[in-house]
Amino acid sequence: MPKPVVPEEKRRRRRPTKSGTVLSERLIVQTALRMLREHGSAGLTARRLGLALDADPSTLYRYFRGMDELTLAIGDAIVGQALEGWRPTGEWRADLRAVGLRIHAAYVAHPQAAVLTTSRVTGRANELAADEMILDILREAGFPLPETVRIYHAFVDQTLAFAALDAASLALPSAALRSDEAMWRSTYARLSPATHPRIAEAAPLLATRMVTSAYPTALEMLLDSAQARLNAS
Repeated sequence: MPKPVVPEEKRRRRRPTKSGTVLSERLIVQTALRMLREHGSAGLTARRLGLALDADPSTLYRYFRGMDELTLAIGDAIVGQALEGWRPTGEWRADLRAVGLRIHAAYVAHPQAAVLTTSRVTGRANELAADEMILDILREAGFPLPETVRIYHAFVDQTLAFAALDAASLALPSAALRSDEAMWRSTYARLSPATHPRIAEAAPLLATRMVTSAYPTALEMLLDSAQARLNAS
């Protein structure tokens, strides 16, 4: 049986840790994000997190039922960071673009955490608020409900997929990342037009573009498609 999670108001009454820190869900999540950034997913364990917080590892289970629930909270915190302080302008295309770029950038800023969380559905407050906002932007723009859901699905999955892809690259050891990026200049740029004519002609452009994220371009293509469907309807 999982241990019951103690209500928030009872947690606040608990004594500080030996170092004087008062634990909270927010502090635990922020510490976990720092540990992921510094040590990767293999370095995030209840024991190590407890040490970082100067608390007994068992104390963490007063806030989370297990490390998986903590993982969901980390993902939700990233979404919250992405949209903190932002409000829709009423122009649906600009608003969707801003939401997508903000969420993508927030995940890429925490690459190790992004690898863990982009494929998860948290059902927590920030995720629900973001989903409600995206659906509302589309409905207020005049998209019919089936089309709203269709675009929402593509928009969310595309944003998270590119975030996961770009984060996975950044999470590589620096030497491996440099090697991958150099491949466009060291191998692709030297292919013969006789054997690989299309790669050879595109090589200079590929060397420039393929080391950057394609997400902004893909996002504009999705928005163009949505605009065309709205105009047609």
